[in-house]
Amino acid sequence: MVDTARLRKKVEESGMTYKHIASVIGITVQALRLKINNQNEFVASEIVKISEILKLSRSERDAIFFNKRRE
Repeated sequence: MVDTARLRKKVEESGMTYKHIASVIGITVQALRLKINNQNEFVASEIVKISEILKLSRSERDAIFFNKRRE
């Protein structure tokens, strides 16, 4: 499960829009929103790209994308 709150906070801190992030990872804004809201899953390549553009550390990446608790 994606830690939605943590991911949204990192996006906000970056100053990037969902539209920009979706464009960089090659999906629509709607698809990105579904994934952030845990209605669809991110694939590994998307996690890598988001981690790079948001400059996430490994621990931040793991806490956001490999969160075991349910929101």
